[in-house]
Amino acid sequence: MTTETTTPRNSRLENLRNLEPAGRLDVLAAAVGMSDEDRVTLTGADVLPMPLANGMIENVIGKFELPLAVASNFTINDKDYLIPMVVEEPSVVAAASYMAKIARGCGGFRTSADRPVMRAQIQVVGLADPSGARHRLLGAEAELREMCNARDEVLVSLGGGCIGIEVHVFETSAVGPMAVLHILVDVRDAMGANAVNSMAETIAPRVAEIAGGHTRLRILSNLADHRLARAHVTLTPEALTTKTMDGNDVIDGMIEAYALAQIDPYRAATHNKGVMNGVDPVVVATGNDWRAIEAGAHAWAARSGQYTSLTTWERGANGSLTGTIEMPMALGLVGGATKTHPAAQAALRVLGVSTAQELAQVTVAVGLAQNMAALRALATEGIQKGHMALHARNIAILAGATGAEVEAVAKAIATQGHVSVQAAKEVLAKL
Repeated sequence: MTTETTTPRNSRLENLRNLEPAGRLDVLAAAVGMSDEDRVTLTGADVLPMPLANGMIENVIGKFELPLAVASNFTINDKDYLIPMVVEEPSVVAAASYMAKIARGCGGFRTSADRPVMRAQIQVVGLADPSGARHRLLGAEAELREMCNARDEVLVSLGGGCIGIEVHVFETSAVGPMAVLHILVDVRDAMGANAVNSMAETIAPRVAEIAGGHTRLRILSNLADHRLARAHVTLTPEALTTKTMDGNDVIDGMIEAYALAQIDPYRAATHNKGVMNGVDPVVVATGNDWRAIEAGAHAWAARSGQYTSLTTWERGANGSLTGTIEMPMALGLVGGATKTHPAAQAALRVLGVSTAQELAQVTVAVGLAQNMAALRALATEGIQKGHMALHARNIAILAGATGAEVEAVAKAIATQGHVSVQAAKEVLAKL
């Protein structure tokens, strides 16, 4: 899966933003040793043929394109990464790359990830003795695990398979007592939905027989709390110093902004949206299920009973700022669109990851970088100034600018500090 060159990659690509798209692709191709085929694929020139698109989902009528960019400067666990991102929102890629540059000077990001364990749930209803059913099911764990693993011998041969079960009992007002059996499955480099769902379907009749009820739901959970990925970064005051603010003041402002997200779900929702601004584009670029990642992230953020921040930010004893993140990250390198979509395969080769766990670690580091960017902006010039400056190109296009006019108009209205269609039209008329 990886196309690592003989020498380590360097994610510090100078002046990338000043090039045209073709020039950026040339620089990226040289940096990662890209094949000619992948160069063509990443331009997006009919990369997804209509017959292939028609086979991926139902009722296909066409294709919908989004920009594909690359975030630079990332150093994660002492290894450099160039990170493909698919996103429509201005400032996301620029912010992630700039924060990675700051972090790079402080040693970069450190990450870790759990074993890739997913769970599926089998709901058992119609029980006379739910607690007794729970004990009977736990007593049959060896039998149920064997049945699961017989269902996917290829996964077992790769070192994965069912590693255990859990049984939970609930009392409901709607249908009375129920037991819910969870199978825990090491899915290796897959996202794992198909594997765990197939195992759940296979053992459901036996589960019903042992429990003395009947089964209803047999499906995975997207709260992948056995499949967490973590990242942390430590930043010195010097690294965070700006032209107008001392780094210690920036740190204080970032911690104060984080503190509100920690206690207030109204702020936490936007705070975590910023995290997902970094996470989702990597998930989309690699052909993974961004809806599953979103669902797991927000369920994890609410696990205490109150929705809160996915990240933490605190000042260490030496005065430096440390940011951390831990969240479910169920990503795969095999199966689904990851294996079907040519651009997703090319993006993975650019990224150069060799396991699903490595992909999870890279992705969560980008989420932390994006959150860092938002907090830094809030603590300094405000979130809108930088965002609107980067949004100026969209405004210029809306005003009718084309070609070289886009950059000229965008620069003019950003410099004026009046980023609006009317201002863009006035500049365009003068041009």
